[in-house]
Parts: sequence; C-alpha cells; structure tokens
Amino acid sequence: MREPKLIIKNYADFEKTILIVGVVHGDEPQGEHFINEYLKHDLKPGKNRVFFIPRLNDCKTRTNANVVDLNRNFPTKNWESSEKNEFWGGEHPGSEPQTRFLIKLIEENNFDAIITIHAPYKIVNYDGEQSLSLAEKIAEILNYPTQEDIGYPTPGSFGTYCGLERGITTVTIEVEEGLGKQKFGLLTKKFFEIFEYLENSY
Repeated sequence: MREPKLIIKNYADFEKTILIVGVVHGDEPQGEHFINEYLKHDLKPGKNRVFFIPRLNDCKTRTNANVVDLNRNFPTKNWESSEKNEFWGGEHPGSEPQTRFLIKLIEENNFDAIITIHAPYKIVNYDGEQSLSLAEKIAEILNYPTQEDIGYPTPGSFGTYCGLERGITTVTIEVEEGLGKQKFGLLTKKFFEIFEYLENSY
C-alpha cells in the first residue's frame, strides 16, 4: 500500500489543528475532488493548521485491497469480528495500514476537529455533543440536516474512535450522489466555503 498523500497547510503560527479526510470508501470519490480543487485555488495559510488527506483508500471499491471496510477497522470498544462482506472490520482492530496511518497521525497531533467526507445520505453526522456546534455550522452551509445517529450499527468506526472515545470534535459529511454537473459545481463551492471556515474562522 502507498502511504496516503498528506498535505499540511500552515506550518508556522497557528491557533488550532484540523484534519480533513477525503476518500475512506473508495467508491465515494467526492471528497478527493473537493479537497484537490480547493488546494488548486487556495494555497495561502490561514490562522489554523489544516491536514488534508484527499484519498485514504486508493482502491475504487468500498473496501481496501484486503477487502476490509476501513470505517469498521478502528480499535474501539464496540469493534467486533463480522462476516466477510463489504462491511468486514478485518481480522483484528487496526489490522490495516490505512487505519494505522490515521491512528499514528492522531496520536502525534492534538487535533481540535476532524472532518471526513462520505456519501450518499445528504446529512451532517456528528459524534459526541462536543461536535454539535461545528456540525450545525457545516449543515448551515450545505443546507443539510444534522444527525447524531447514522441509523445503523457502525462498530469500529472512525467517528466512534475519535469523537466518542477520545472527545475530539468529529463530523462526518455525507454528500448526496447523482448530481448533475451544475449542481455538483455548486456543491464544490460550498465545500470551499467549509474549508475556508475551518482554516480561518473556526
């Protein structure tokens, strides 16, 4: 596995440290597009230091090359062994190199907020009450509803690992799919607004 590409904006003086993760599930590529397009247009540092990972999972499928759902592979209290299907959490928690990459990054940096981009539910999901305020701001920009519970079990999820078990402000943006070119372009601009807010105002 190639180590995921990591772009860090603002190495100098900064107030907060933010992590933004694009593609966790390889068949949900929208996050990579939003991040890459934003970084083409805005390279000036803001008041916060932002870590961008455009694509965590370099496969084109939901799972990684080992057929593991990375969003079920984190060492949480609720991790469980499961049937080997598209939601398989791996042989053991943290078995996957992409998972270990994120765990190490979190251990080495005191992140004030973590944002991941998924599809297709058109909601802003948040983990823990400490995450609600940021979720509401992002939801306001996108005109999406906020939702604390995604609606189904997610043992070993990144949100549980960061938000519920470590108390980090953690927000998952679920973007809608099937948008035409014009609407997707408008959505991309809204993500520029979100990223600018995280860099300069959060």
